[in-house]
Amino acid sequence: MKRFLREKPENVLTAGGIGIMPTDTLYGLVGSAFSKKAVARIFKIKKRNPKKPLIVLIGSTADLRRFCIRIDKKTGNILSRFWPGNVSVILSCPHRRFAYLHRGTKTLAFRLPGKKSLRALLAKTGPLVAPSANPEGLPPATTVKEARAYFGGNIDFYISAGKRVASKPSTLVSVRDGNIVMVRQGNGA
Repeated sequence: MKRFLREKPENVLTAGGIGIMPTDTLYGLVGSAFSKKAVARIFKIKKRNPKKPLIVLIGSTADLRRFCIRIDKKTGNILSRFWPGNVSVILSCPHRRFAYLHRGTKTLAFRLPGKKSLRALLAKTGPLVAPSANPEGLPPATTVKEARAYFGGNIDFYISAGKRVASKPSTLVSVRDGNIVMVRQGNGA
């Protein structure tokens, strides 16, 4: 953690560090989606099931191309109904180079947050993985104090936004053959 002392969060994230910060739904444990090291660190300190992929926050739909995802018109229309907002959308991502993210599922869940300040950060950092700030099986942290109790010095930075109301995670839908399939009803649509 001392390696990034007094660095801006965007610099820490682009250098492969990880942090706790408010997302558009809960406090998230964030790291660059393109840093295998950051992703591995998040899985380790969260004690996350290694077969369970992470949700990826994007700053714009153009970021999907960075994952070799091309959106047809029908899917684009579906995405425009949900984004920006609190709905995470599962899309096909069969490329082997993203196996560290999709964990063999060959799909990834993406969310274009409604929160403008978060999208501005994403414009600087690029896509971020952002699972909730808690070890697997425990309730999500609603304050930075709770997050520190979970993770302590294993995190490179903490950003507080006061108490986050314990809410549901984002709604999760899958787009298959141009159709919407509800996977998890949550905070959104």
